[in-house]
Amino acid sequence: MASVLELSDVTVVRGSNPILSKVNWTVKDDERWVVLGPNGAGKTTLLQVAAALIHPTAGQARILDDTLGTVDVFELRPRIGFASTAMAKRIPRTETVLDVVLTAAYAVAGRWNESYEDVDTRRAQRVLTEWKLDGLAQRRFGDLSDGEQKRVQIARSVMTDPELLLLDEPAASLDLGAREELLSLLSGYAMAPEAPAMVMVTHHVEEIPRGFGHAVLMAAGEITVAGPIGEVLTSENLSEAFGLSLEIEDRDGRYAARAS
Repeated sequence: MASVLELSDVTVVRGSNPILSKVNWTVKDDERWVVLGPNGAGKTTLLQVAAALIHPTAGQARILDDTLGTVDVFELRPRIGFASTAMAKRIPRTETVLDVVLTAAYAVAGRWNESYEDVDTRRAQRVLTEWKLDGLAQRRFGDLSDGEQKRVQIARSVMTDPELLLLDEPAASLDLGAREELLSLLSGYAMAPEAPAMVMVTHHVEEIPRGFGHAVLMAAGEITVAGPIGEVLTSENLSEAFGLSLEIEDRDGRYAARAS
């Protein structure tokens, strides 16, 4: 299978502080990865590099066969779906749900003077239906619940049929019902053969959807272990990454962890 993301000795330094340090990681086009680690581990920065939002201070990042620093990122970014809390803050609260998804076609956060074709509108309406949002198409984004906003963000990120989908804590702050509804939708999407490569950052193993077959554990800006999810998500590996004795349990593809 072809690679959609290749990081070679990627280092990111802010001020004098290394946020990522010599990260090496490859994602294939048929893989679904989850990235876990404590606060400050570098997870979000890793995703920002993968989304072509920031350049490495050192090392090389190849995304969809293009190398950061040698490619026009404004042509590359529309090929990458990206959903995050920071991205959601750019969406006008008065924007309708339909327009939030529709504007992804131009990679803008709000309607302005763009011209959309009927095929764009039909595509946006179909995506809303797939993510159980069709009944909210004319609602204002700012009036939605957290769970609804999260699903709108993901619907927007898949609007353009991306070749790589990046999700930064998609289930954060959700109540139990909203979380399980979202994870069910994400699981179905992840297991669809036509879905793109996916990378999801989370703090909690309970938020890993079924269908994700690979995992990365990070600590202090480094990848401590990466590979098939069953080999990575062990009590020993989690305990080392989080600095606490932990036990993990696999319940038919869904995980739970607690202090031992």
